[in-house]
Amino acid sequence: MFTLKVDQDIELQLFQLHHSEELYSLVDANRHHLREWLPWVDSMSSPSQYHSIIPTWLKQFMNNNGFNTGIRYKGTLVGSIGFHQIDWNSRQTSIGYYLAKGNEGKGIMTRSAQALLNYAFLDLNLNRVEIRCGIGNAKSRAIPERLGFVQEGIIRDGEFLYDHYHDLAVYGMLARDWGN
Repeated sequence: MFTLKVDQDIELQLFQLHHSEELYSLVDANRHHLREWLPWVDSMSSPSQYHSIIPTWLKQFMNNNGFNTGIRYKGTLVGSIGFHQIDWNSRQTSIGYYLAKGNEGKGIMTRSAQALLNYAFLDLNLNRVEIRCGIGNAKSRAIPERLGFVQEGIIRDGEFLYDHYHDLAVYGMLARDWGN
């Protein structure tokens, strides 16, 4: 099983089927918090739904086309982070993430994203990593800004969120800039 140790407190662990209950409980307990920015939250109504999603994520990992990991903080699942599909021709990917409300402000997501960037540029030899965030989502936008990403633009009406569109800020990091 793929595991990426971030530091003494944080570990990124590839989701397995036996994580279904735990993952659902995390989403359900943070439903109101996550729903503000993630369009899929309302559709997750039972742990069994992850029985079809997790194998898809595992296949994605086996095909070397991205992955989805749980963020474990001191052993407890507190969020998720991963690479969306990898474009191997252009050597680029994007990162998606979310964190439980009670674990914000501890640097967990910044350190997790930093570990994924190291993995992307040093292990996978990718050239570009992108992060897209709702323009009003200051906490999510703080992650790429803190890590030195360049804001490259705004995608107007970039995502449909339940009953409305919202704009997305696009951030990019290049391999040549990551080492600096």
